[in-house]
Amino acid sequence: MSLVESLRAAGCVFAEEEAELLTGAATDADHLAELLARRVGGEPLEHVVGWAEFCGLRMEVGAGAFVPRRRTEFLVREAVALARPGAVVLDLCCGVGALGAAVAAGLPGGAELHAADIDPAALVYARRNVAPYGGRVWEGDLYAALPSSLRGRVDVLVVNAPYVPTEEIVLMPSEARDHEPLVSLDGGADGLDIHRRVAAGALPWLAPGGHLLIETSARQSPSTASALTSAGLAVRAVTSQELYATVVIGTA
Repeated sequence: MSLVESLRAAGCVFAEEEAELLTGAATDADHLAELLARRVGGEPLEHVVGWAEFCGLRMEVGAGAFVPRRRTEFLVREAVALARPGAVVLDLCCGVGALGAAVAAGLPGGAELHAADIDPAALVYARRNVAPYGGRVWEGDLYAALPSSLRGRVDVLVVNAPYVPTEEIVLMPSEARDHEPLVSLDGGADGLDIHRRVAAGALPWLAPGGHLLIETSARQSPSTASALTSAGLAVRAVTSQELYATVVIGTA
């Protein structure tokens, strides 16, 4: 059975494209067979080849890491539109650091980039992905990870925190629920536990006029917006029909 036929038999819709990527990632025939076995076994393609395309950039990912989604490119576009060149950008709940890296890449003159997450495995990749933009990475639980020198200085705070309700994790594709860390998926009973914590702690870290952007779902956006309003931010929500994406923006 050919590579393409094996992928198609495993249910890979874009078998030809995946075969090309696997071939490009393999060092020899034995390695290709190993990569194919992992993909047919259900691992995300990005984990198998070691990278994901995001905003036209190649982000390093690997086993146990959350794979950045295409819909999150909408958050990046909104953040770049709001940021000034050289802005202080913080990617909180950064995972592999894709959001912060993409925002910095999109700003003429770059940014002062910081990224933080509680998951040390994800930060291995985040350090590599933000390094080309001079980014610094911090490990810890939300704002507790950050140096005090960032207080009152953050111009753009981008957040793709988990927002799937706990009971809905079982409905997610197996590639996500079986291969991505639960901490990057599970948002608590209503999906918004982390959103409320991010909102409640944001204001002391934002610069005057600074912006907090949180990805959410259309269904959850009123509750996410309410959390930001309660935290003292001026709030609006924006959507992309093309990417099926919703972002709530709070401004200090």
